[in-house]
Amino acid sequence: MPLRVARYLLSISTVLAIILLSRWLGLNTTTVALSLLLVVLAAATLWGLALAIATSVAAVLAFNFFLIPPVGTLTVEDPQNWVALAAFLITAATASQLSSRAQRRAAEAQARSLETERLYELGRAILLNERVDRTLEQTAIDVARVFELEEVAFYDAETKSTFRAGAAPLIAESDLASVLVTGVGVQTDARSITPVRLGGKPIGCLGLQGKAPMTETVVEAIANLAAISIERARAMERAATAEASKKSEELRAAMLDGLAHDLKTPLTAIKASITTLIWAPPRSPEGNRELLDIIHEETERLNQTVSETVQMARIDAGKLMLERQPRTVTALIEDSLADVRPAEIASRIVIHVPEALPSIDIDADLMRQVLKQLIDNAAKYSPPGAPIEVSAEADGDSVIVSVDDHGAGVNPEEQYRIFEKFYRGQHSSRTTEGTGMGLSIAKGIVEAHGGKIWVKSNQWGGAGFCIRLRMADVKAKA
Repeated sequence: MPLRVARYLLSISTVLAIILLSRWLGLNTTTVALSLLLVVLAAATLWGLALAIATSVAAVLAFNFFLIPPVGTLTVEDPQNWVALAAFLITAATASQLSSRAQRRAAEAQARSLETERLYELGRAILLNERVDRTLEQTAIDVARVFELEEVAFYDAETKSTFRAGAAPLIAESDLASVLVTGVGVQTDARSITPVRLGGKPIGCLGLQGKAPMTETVVEAIANLAAISIERARAMERAATAEASKKSEELRAAMLDGLAHDLKTPLTAIKASITTLIWAPPRSPEGNRELLDIIHEETERLNQTVSETVQMARIDAGKLMLERQPRTVTALIEDSLADVRPAEIASRIVIHVPEALPSIDIDADLMRQVLKQLIDNAAKYSPPGAPIEVSAEADGDSVIVSVDDHGAGVNPEEQYRIFEKFYRGQHSSRTTEGTGMGLSIAKGIVEAHGGKIWVKSNQWGGAGFCIRLRMADVKAKA
């Protein structure tokens, strides 16, 4: 039996029960009328106006048939009884309507309160969203979750792509694009499609598919929050771009200052030596040889600075070309030691490499440059005569090459910055020479090989630089 029919039968049965009970107890008509009025009010409160009106009519007919003379008929002889019946019907109908209206307004207020809470939750979710790169996708997910919708679809006018949240695509992309072109929202049954505007300009279209219709006010509010989300993401992106541009300018200025200093220092020494050779009185062969040695050393220093600058530019531009070939770690270390100057540094190097260590697939010239940089770096920051240990070991399908020194080490708070361009630490810039590009170039070369480089603090003091490279046979199988 349908629920609505059951409610009608229950109301009529209650009216008849009151009439029969009143006759059995001998109650007066006024008491019965008030009791029937309470039944009508209860029906209006519980089940709405339509059922309350039906209950009112049933109550009037039963009251007339059973209590108003002549009893047992619907005829009314006394005009006053007509007035009483009319008053009862009007009172019952009016009370039913007022009760139903109050109930309806309470339901509407509760619905508005729920909508407000959901809009607040959606706004909070948008503000807490940290994934700026997925703003549109995350906004659709948040709207579907907060409002418990079957699907949310956002059509982006800039990328001509649709971001969806829901179990299955129910809203056609063509419908979204059509509303975006016309600028007029469409609402049918439980589906709403509305344009999203930012500063009066349409930037997309929002489609909502639920189980029940949504008010136009709520749909418009959701669209506005979506626009705020997009504007917030764009503002954060602009701020990030501006910050990156600022840091780029600062880095460029630091680079130019560093290069100017590193180029000017050897040029000054070279110029002074040449001037002395040309304009000073004749000197002894030993004196001339000393000046020529200065010119040679400073020229080498100048050449290294220029080479590092060019190498860094190639790495930044992604134009580092590798010529890979299998190479043993022992051969790589020997080639690197051949480039180490002066000989005093080479004599301090202690090598620990297993004989059966597999070969690695590398560009020998570039990796030799990396290992030489790490050895030079260890020599700079180690006490005179302290050993520099170069070791290697297999680790799974990779080989780890380590260069360990016995110097002061690297502070933990500086370890994550030590491979940045032009960063030379808090104390090294005042105690050692260098451009600050060597470790950054080494990192770029290692990563171009698909490897990894990192720094660690040793238990005995000093720092250790480690390089992880893939074995040659593993590379060939891949």
